[in-house]
Amino acid sequence: MKAVLMEGFGGVEVLKFGEAQRPTPKENEVLVRVHATSINRPDLVQREGKYPPPPGDSEILGLEVAGVIEELGPGVSGWKVGDRVISLVGGGGYAEYAVAYANHLMIIPELVSFEEAACICESYITAFLNVFMIGGLQDGETALLHGGGGGVNTAAIQLCKALAPKSKLIVTASPEKMARVKELGADHVINFRETPDFTEAVKEITNKKGVDVILDHVGAKYLGPNMNSLGYKGRLVIIGVISGIKAELNLALMMVKRQQIIGSVLRSRPVSEKGEIVAEFVRRAMPKFADRTIVPIIEKAFPIEQVADAHRMMEEDKHFGKIVLKVGA
Repeated sequence: MKAVLMEGFGGVEVLKFGEAQRPTPKENEVLVRVHATSINRPDLVQREGKYPPPPGDSEILGLEVAGVIEELGPGVSGWKVGDRVISLVGGGGYAEYAVAYANHLMIIPELVSFEEAACICESYITAFLNVFMIGGLQDGETALLHGGGGGVNTAAIQLCKALAPKSKLIVTASPEKMARVKELGADHVINFRETPDFTEAVKEITNKKGVDVILDHVGAKYLGPNMNSLGYKGRLVIIGVISGIKAELNLALMMVKRQQIIGSVLRSRPVSEKGEIVAEFVRRAMPKFADRTIVPIIEKAFPIEQVADAHRMMEEDKHFGKIVLKVGA
């Protein structure tokens, strides 16, 4: 099969389009003929040699696939060859064929294209898991979302508007993306370049009450402002550490305000646990894609042969929403 290969680790120059061994589905797996996949930040980190796939998963990049079931592995029931599906994968998405666990599959709604479907698994499930399942955002509460126009953050904004329409959304963004973030549904947008310590801005917006849930991928640099922005019984969910892994914490304030700090990753979770997350996402969120309440935002869809250009776009932070790779017809 055709696939994106890596000649060592490094910059976009290590990405090459070539031939790879077509995978064979094992117990409780299916083979998917991939029509589209998407670029995610962990792909870039893996390309640099800093984020290896879980044991047993493909070394090929790509954390999600949209396509058609080509073959059923032993023990698979409830699915058939020809079904249009999307799935999380531990690796292997940048290829014509990929294997996926049957309990990670979701049917692509009739009105959703393969390119749109390729955006759903990694970003929207990550946002749903951390804002709703872990962060426990309730309708009417206030959330602070970091990440501006990135895939997870735009997904979080859309999910909050669809599943918790009475909630107030505060979003940090670069000045170039503030208008689009506001248009997408943010109630308040903070320019993180002008206001790197957003504490006072959040206090003013919330009338000193603070926020209920924070979704953060920045890490160390934002720990202090995040904790100061959290209200009573607030929950900080950390899904990334791009600014570092060590920071000081005022434990007394955290105790008095009964705040929670929760670390979360998706890729390395057990297969069964991912299946439970997918099932809850199907129950609560997928109907919003089926009726077009939520439409994935695609900045650009590249032919898979132009994968280096797609990675470069993400590195330069020139995208709003998702960057897609078109794999096959």
